[in-house]
Amino acid sequence: MDLEKVFHMKGGLDDTSYPKNSALQKRAADTVKHITLEAIEKVFMETRPKSMGIADMGCSSGPNTLSNVKEFIGAVEEACRKMKEAAPEFRFYLNDLPTNDFNTIFQALPDLYRELNAGKDEGCPPVYVAGFPGTFYGRVFPDNCLHLVYSSYGLHWLSRVPLALYDGPNPNSSINKKSIYISGRSPVGVCEAYYKQFQDDFSLFLKSRSQELINGGKMVLILLGRDGPFHVDRGISFLWEILYQSLATLVDQGDIEEGRLESYEVNFYAPSKEELEDEVRREGCFKIEAIEKFEMDRNWSSNISYGNAVAKAVRSIQEPMIAHHFGYGILDKLFQLYGRLVDQEMAKEDISSTSIVLVLTKF
Repeated sequence: MDLEKVFHMKGGLDDTSYPKNSALQKRAADTVKHITLEAIEKVFMETRPKSMGIADMGCSSGPNTLSNVKEFIGAVEEACRKMKEAAPEFRFYLNDLPTNDFNTIFQALPDLYRELNAGKDEGCPPVYVAGFPGTFYGRVFPDNCLHLVYSSYGLHWLSRVPLALYDGPNPNSSINKKSIYISGRSPVGVCEAYYKQFQDDFSLFLKSRSQELINGGKMVLILLGRDGPFHVDRGISFLWEILYQSLATLVDQGDIEEGRLESYEVNFYAPSKEELEDEVRREGCFKIEAIEKFEMDRNWSSNISYGNAVAKAVRSIQEPMIAHHFGYGILDKLFQLYGRLVDQEMAKEDISSTSIVLVLTKF
């Protein structure tokens, strides 16, 4: 499967689209917004650019993307007011895979420009927004053109499903039987394969960004992570376990072939804080300014059950992958079942996932 062509959040503006179901990501990013804005202010005050380059890597589509643009500009403008200096011009580079719904973002730009200029006699400083499609596991931008790289809930997605998962006697079936991610049933080789793929990907991400950032430039990275060293983390594996159970139920009901399920794995890895630190030190171009773990509670859904809210959020992320592998016909039934199972499990046990925010400065 060519993930660069298949993997993307669900575009558009319908009820199951990512723009309509990304409130959890927004709330999580807002939890550490003070860290993000402090990093932006610091890099501006330390470098004093006339033209400030900011990249949002894994920007997806919908309201979160342009909300970030507005908040980042506001943070720099506030710093300029304190120093009684004119604000710089802003270059925003929005990056995601080529199949991302960039059109939804660009269609919202006129409203953003009106908001930025509202109530300002002299208007907002020049703001240039451009899309840069392509994987962030590799070079995306020219040398030394960025002051800040921001990535929110993108780096736990791997560039591919680890190839070593298909090293068993049947190359069309994963060695990770009865699971689609690391679980208590997974052989040791599964954990090793996922970790090795993460190391390769994150190392390449760091190396690529080190060439694109100016000296003293910063990165703010937010991603799902594990609370401790063990790969089977309840807060992370829970939702993948429920997704496997839902798919397995459809196998039992004759909606999916068992072989299709046994060949399906996700391109995901939740690193520990220590694993992130190790990769940063190994790459050698960045200083760790801050690294913190935080958790989100589940009081974020509105007038529907928590399970249904989670099902809609997961569907908005996984639908393109699942539809490509199993077909579109199972989606409604699959995620109705998924929502019910999440509600059943949460009634027994309160489960929350861990996120990690990492602030890096280029030497």
